[in-house]
Amino acid sequence: MLASTPLQTAIVPVTPYQQNCSIIWCTKTMKAAVIDPGGNLDRILAIAADKGVTIEKIFITHGHRDHAGGVAELAEKLGVPVEGPHIDDKFWIDKLDTVEEKPGFSPTKSFTPDRWLENHDTVTLGDLTLDVRHCPGHTPGHVIFFHEPSQLAIVGDVIFRGSVGRSDLERGDHDTLIKSIQEQLWPLGDDVLFLPGHGRLSTFGQERQDNPFVADSVLGNRFAVVDPDAGPKMGPSFDA
Repeated sequence: MLASTPLQTAIVPVTPYQQNCSIIWCTKTMKAAVIDPGGNLDRILAIAADKGVTIEKIFITHGHRDHAGGVAELAEKLGVPVEGPHIDDKFWIDKLDTVEEKPGFSPTKSFTPDRWLENHDTVTLGDLTLDVRHCPGHTPGHVIFFHEPSQLAIVGDVIFRGSVGRSDLERGDHDTLIKSIQEQLWPLGDDVLFLPGHGRLSTFGQERQDNPFVADSVLGNRFAVVDPDAGPKMGPSFDA
């Protein structure tokens, strides 16, 4: 983000899945939040130190390991509160105590957020306020964070450049995911820049033009849905 904006962002790829953990901060107060610290905490803390920011909160979009695996350790280390996701992802967070070990992943531990988030809640950071949208489908408790003055949305695994989140994991649902995108993301505006959980940034307007799952030309009617077994592959194809 530009230095003149009230919010700045640093992307920190973490875990073998290269999940886009992000550090966002208020440029007036230099207070920061870490969004989705899935692992590689030393890397996250080093970048925060390099930017000269003070981490005061952790925000979570959803409970999958690559997004939430480092939350308990980071919250304990820094003594900061955790906000999000929606309580419908509690079962995913509880599973962090028993997930299968995989090369490149640090041990994970479950946690209880200091605050579960609901649709149209707000979260604060320094002098900034971000809006929360509940966007189930990839997981039932997935939320996204939107800073209207910056026209920036941090969307986790709801949507990617040219694709959408997979919905074949436990309690995922493709039709619900598409409805979330249409009803919660598109109304924020075509010019909104979004930071996905994996891959590069895009705008909602770009995805409405050519995303093979959610382009206007594909969906047609507002509540139309796409058969997830037909056409291009959802991605990224990572497990939880």
